[in-house]
Amino acid sequence: MNWAARAPSSLDYFASLVAQDEGFPLLEATAAVALDEYPDLDVQAVLDGVDRLLERLRRRLPADAGHLHRLRVLNQFFFHDLGFGGNVNDYYDPENSYLHTVLRTRRGIPISLAVIWLELAQGIRLRAAGVNFPGHFLVKVNLPQGQVILDPFTGHSLSREDLAERLEPYKRRNGLVDDFDVPVGLYLQAAAPRDIVARVLRNLKEIHRAQEDWQRLIPVLDRLIVLLPEAWTEVRDRGLAWAELGQPSRALLDLEAYLAHADDLLEADAIAQRVRELRGGAA
Repeated sequence: MNWAARAPSSLDYFASLVAQDEGFPLLEATAAVALDEYPDLDVQAVLDGVDRLLERLRRRLPADAGHLHRLRVLNQFFFHDLGFGGNVNDYYDPENSYLHTVLRTRRGIPISLAVIWLELAQGIRLRAAGVNFPGHFLVKVNLPQGQVILDPFTGHSLSREDLAERLEPYKRRNGLVDDFDVPVGLYLQAAAPRDIVARVLRNLKEIHRAQEDWQRLIPVLDRLIVLLPEAWTEVRDRGLAWAELGQPSRALLDLEAYLAHADDLLEADAIAQRVRELRGGAA
């Protein structure tokens, strides 16, 4: 027996959580994102904290509460009584993506607030889902009376007109106007749990990359690559981060793997040039 076998790392734990789509543990996987920054974090304590909130919420609901009543009680409890809401003072603070911090401060960004809200909503048998809306994560609930779209940052419900107005800048930037326009409803598809965790990680990725904090960026990219094994652009970005950290051998492994799968010829040409530079520097 090999007594020197390596103990499982936080990345191994994360990999075990996200290994399959069936039964994907959204709350636990999102909470585990913080382990790189907080290696001693008790993820189970985070789950227990949300369970306690759910028990408090359930005690407010009569057994025969209808769907609309449950939604109203949930929103009163979450946004008003508990005071969860958007961190308008420091939106780009990485702490806004860490669920244990969001639970403590009651402040976050749309997607971190949504993950907690969704756990509570599903815990009271609401048909709720996240929505990967451009630029701002949303949640939706399907009721017998129709669909309700909510902004988890504010708790406000959004009309079709509100949604169309929010989409307008995105559509114009991407040329999705006139003959290329598509209905608002296509932007309101339910987000898979895997895609929600990916968006959490990509938010952190952009924060660290903007600050050129390569040391913190690498673990985020490690998780993204475990979560999305076919996302070769994340492999590319990790290679570029390794290069910034002065690790040409690791950079080359990632960049060459990216080139083997790249389908963007212009981007591949630029990365091939970077590979040549790194090989020259490593020689």
